[in-house]
Amino acid sequence: MYRFHVPTIDISPWVGRGSEDARAAVTAAVDHACRTVGFMQIVGHGIPDAVLRDLEQGLDAFFGLPLEDKKRYVRPAAENRGYTPPKSESLSYSLGIDPVTRMNDFFEAFNVGTSWREYPGTAATAADYAENTWPEAVPAFQDAVEAYFDEARRVAQTLTHVFAAALRVPEDFFHGLTDHSIDVLRMNNYALPPGSIELGAELTGMGEHTDFGLVTVLWADRVAGLQVLGLDGSWNDVMPAEGALLVNIGDVAARLTNDKWLSTLHRVKPPVIDGTIERRRSAAFFHDGNADAVVGVLPHFASPEAPPLYEPVTVAQHIAAKLAGSRAGRKNVSAVREAARVTASRG
Repeated sequence: MYRFHVPTIDISPWVGRGSEDARAAVTAAVDHACRTVGFMQIVGHGIPDAVLRDLEQGLDAFFGLPLEDKKRYVRPAAENRGYTPPKSESLSYSLGIDPVTRMNDFFEAFNVGTSWREYPGTAATAADYAENTWPEAVPAFQDAVEAYFDEARRVAQTLTHVFAAALRVPEDFFHGLTDHSIDVLRMNNYALPPGSIELGAELTGMGEHTDFGLVTVLWADRVAGLQVLGLDGSWNDVMPAEGALLVNIGDVAARLTNDKWLSTLHRVKPPVIDGTIERRRSAAFFHDGNADAVVGVLPHFASPEAPPLYEPVTVAQHIAAKLAGSRAGRKNVSAVREAARVTASRG
């Protein structure tokens, strides 16, 4: 009988100098999680508590500003930087799925990422690696966010070494895909002032979607809201364990493995308690891969019995199609497989 389960995995043998047997055990556990659920809780990641506390305080300070002040930091959608006001996105469009109400996801967000200036001597350009905007109204915000960004990137890079071992590719395989990776940290706030929404309506904090890139490292409050689609078509509540980060793989990993690893659909359905939405914060670090990297099915994951499910595509092309859906309201018609799974889950 199928039972949905997100395993907890201690990755400390890969963070430090663990034994070969200890690393092999982590590799097997990660491989199993990627094949069966696409999500895992990771502990032993080594991010200092002080870095996490500073991030929380920075999020509170920025998202606590008046809405009109925050809107000063809105950037063009294609740049994937700066502030996103509530109800200006609909993530389900990234899969070509109509949401209940157009552009109805009521989270607000702030994005930062790697700039083209960080990758001299590569093909990185401002078109795919935009400069960051920092809110001068919150002086401590930049230092706190940059410190967490560096730690989350370290964790993501550690995981790519585990992935290489699990997928039986050369140890440096992912370096060629991520040495000038499009890395983005999206900080989300799920809360709105009283009276700004109809609490009896079908509320969507963040619509159904898969993540675009290779791997996502998520810090989140221990508050209900995140739901993950199981293999049986059911939506399942997932909350971070104490001290854990949630990790899920994205579309790039699914393409490499011909869907043997699952880029799992997920959404946020915020809880309503005593007539108000309980506040939930999160910070998702997306390790997406090089913009110019061509992603296709690895040869040993395809056969005459299991032909490639995806045509090769660059990371930049794939992300552009997804962003055009979620932020410009243009359906992404290429996400046929994911869209079918959402439709099935809706009955």
